[in-house]
Amino acid sequence: MATSFIRTPRQYEQDCHILHSYFSGNFGAISNKEVVRIFVNRDSNALKLVCQTYSHWYGQDLLQFVSNVQRNNSFARIAYLRMVEPYERDAQLLRHSLFGGSLNLNTLIEVACTRPSSELLQIKHCYQTQYKSDLEKDLTMKISGGFKEILVTVLRSCRNYRSKVDMSLAMCDAKTLYEALESGKNIDQRTIISVLSRRNNGQVRAILSSYKQLYGHELSKSVKRSKCGQFGKELQVVIRCIQHPEKFFAKQLRMKNADGREILIRTVVTRSRIDVKGINKAFATKTGSSLENLVVREFGSSKNKNNDIVVGILVGLIKGG
Repeated sequence: MATSFIRTPRQYEQDCHILHSYFSGNFGAISNKEVVRIFVNRDSNALKLVCQTYSHWYGQDLLQFVSNVQRNNSFARIAYLRMVEPYERDAQLLRHSLFGGSLNLNTLIEVACTRPSSELLQIKHCYQTQYKSDLEKDLTMKISGGFKEILVTVLRSCRNYRSKVDMSLAMCDAKTLYEALESGKNIDQRTIISVLSRRNNGQVRAILSSYKQLYGHELSKSVKRSKCGQFGKELQVVIRCIQHPEKFFAKQLRMKNADGREILIRTVVTRSRIDVKGINKAFATKTGSSLENLVVREFGSSKNKNNDIVVGILVGLIKGG
């Protein structure tokens, strides 16, 4: 009977040899640059082939291995985030934000508001498959106040992911939102939620752009006023994140959080090849320093092989955009 064999380019076999030497503690056989190169230069499809090849040659699930040690190992955390399927990764982030101890609203907003609607739909399906639970129901159960209604609305809007951006419709919706905010003593929350629930994230960005074009200021400024109350403050956070994700991430990186290293790693890895250069620019505008410098401050002070590799990968991903 013929035996199955995974045919992959020789470069993936070399990658597997480097990673196996590293995880086996045979550091003398490899250099830091070789390890860094794998996680900076390989895209997600290539890293999937690396995992498959590793399993064939060494009989070990590489992704499961790094998953088991990622909690207290920054390099393993980076490796895991780079190798796991994005939909599975985001489903895990949402689950941990809801049930990992204290509620993490920032991560919920991050995933719900910065992923394209087509990806959000895949994330919801993955969440259902992994945890045998409905994401919207779990969110409704764990969150209270305006954020609950707003975030559930964003998640539901991904059903319209096939809709192309329509600027004429965006202008009409911008006028509808203006009336909902300006026409009475109180804002019309129901109309605002209705508009957001029927438009995917790309169309919402077009609405927000049209609003500024029509009225000379961003919608987020309109909802800051006292008559908008707590709902307005929470809506402002969400729409700013949808409209300017790079500013949202830059703000998260400036905050002094106990999980600051996790936020830095996750931001650089998940936004590489998307908008990490824009995040770097927004961060520098507010701080006068770069993300590269932040990485060096966080991981460069301790001279060990692991941290040298962490710095190399994160800086490489930032520079690569």
